Amino acid sequence: MLSINQAMDDFMSSATHTPGPTADTHAHLISTPVRSLIQRAPVTLAPETPIIEAARVMREQRISSVLLVREGSLFGLITDRDLRNRVVAAGLDTSRPVLDIATLAPMTIGIERPAFDALLLMARHNVHHVPVLDGQQVVGMITSSNITEQQSNSAVYLAGAIYRQESLDGLVQVSARVKNLQKSLADAQASAYSTGYIVSAISDALTARLLQLAEAEMGPPPVDYAWVAAGSQGRNEQTAKSDQDNCMVLDDSYDEAAHGAYYREFTRRVCDGLDACGYVHCPGLMMAMTDQWRQPQQQWRAYFRRWIDMPEPEALMLTGVFLDQRFVYGRADLIDDLRSEVVARTKGNKNFLVYLAGNALERKPPLNWMGRLAPIKGGEQDGKIDLKMNGIVPITDLARYYALAAGSPVVNTRERLEVAAQGGAISSQQARDLIDALDYLCGLRLQHQARRMSDGHAADNYLNPEDLSNFERGHLTDAFQLVRKLQRSLGQLYPVH
Repeated sequence: MLSINQAMDDFMSSATHTPGPTADTHAHLISTPVRSLIQRAPVTLAPETPIIEAARVMREQRISSVLLVREGSLFGLITDRDLRNRVVAAGLDTSRPVLDIATLAPMTIGIERPAFDALLLMARHNVHHVPVLDGQQVVGMITSSNITEQQSNSAVYLAGAIYRQESLDGLVQVSARVKNLQKSLADAQASAYSTGYIVSAISDALTARLLQLAEAEMGPPPVDYAWVAAGSQGRNEQTAKSDQDNCMVLDDSYDEAAHGAYYREFTRRVCDGLDACGYVHCPGLMMAMTDQWRQPQQQWRAYFRRWIDMPEPEALMLTGVFLDQRFVYGRADLIDDLRSEVVARTKGNKNFLVYLAGNALERKPPLNWMGRLAPIKGGEQDGKIDLKMNGIVPITDLARYYALAAGSPVVNTRERLEVAAQGGAISSQQARDLIDALDYLCGLRLQHQARRMSDGHAADNYLNPEDLSNFERGHLTDAFQLVRKLQRSLGQLYPVH
């Protein structure tokens, strides 16, 4: 557990750096009210209560402090440290009133003040217990532990906690904090770009730890492998609402008869472990536990050759997942060599690029012929907009096309758009506009998911435009119109019939 001064140091360190892909942030403490840190009603005693009785109450209630109240007003407080230092160490008679060892007129904080103010108060005055007031009424107590529990939702803390776990049960408990991490990042208004990197880093850590535990239980792998993230995790764009897309590239010395049983069980354990941690099994079974997606490098070469040379609809669907690959654990060169070959094969390959362009035009923004928002009609999501499939995915598909046409190995959507501008596939202004549209749509999605999780609902991608202000709806419409404009430009370059 962090000390309060360590927590303060961490906060100030992160607050003075510009958020980025590897930045950790505790800025949610600024927007988190003290009210949310209160975990129970206050435990109070009269100032005349004997010390021994106060000690019994603290033991029974399992608390480290108690408030002294007289006629409804806060009088003082005592802590377990006071009992140790002022009673036991001093040999004080425990029948004396608790008033004799109390801190009188302690510093307090208002219930609606930011948690950051409480952190400052504790750090500056080296105190660990602060009574909370609603007006003049005592409503609770917060401690340094409450503050550091908030810190436990940070990416650095979570990653460290993940690697300390020795069982799947432990990983499941730690992974439950990912939703709180995303909510904290949303409260701190972290960019979608940074949030995607942070949440994906936690997914990487969980995956790596599951692989380590599986190796420890089953023995060393018989041949080298690379565990590869695909889809949104591969692009470093994951959110708390995500299934798993992954695969395994095995060394070409792999022999199915000799090694198949090991890797079937090995990958099943890891994929089932990810599912237990909240990254549900891919509905299309695009996972390393599926025989088709756990193959030697030479077989993966054959897959990509077929997909690129014969880009049929199923092949394009598969490339949409597996062209967004990123190494997570194992032997990196197995996937790095493969990706280099794939990128070289797609660059300038007009036949493939025509079909890839067609794939990028398939998902349309939800606009009517007049360019106005056109929500879903009928069904469970009536009146809503699918921010992911009709907003974010079209931009992701455009960026994938631009990057592969330019022969670039980058997989993150924002970075692909930057590469596209550098290579002249689109103008710098168009790239900036698309990046802004992507950031806006992803930000709306993250805020929407955070609100649903705060309300106790599962995160989803369906936003009701009526929940937005006129200003926000205007920006949403502008973002969709921009995507449609870029899709039309690409359609003119590669008309698909």
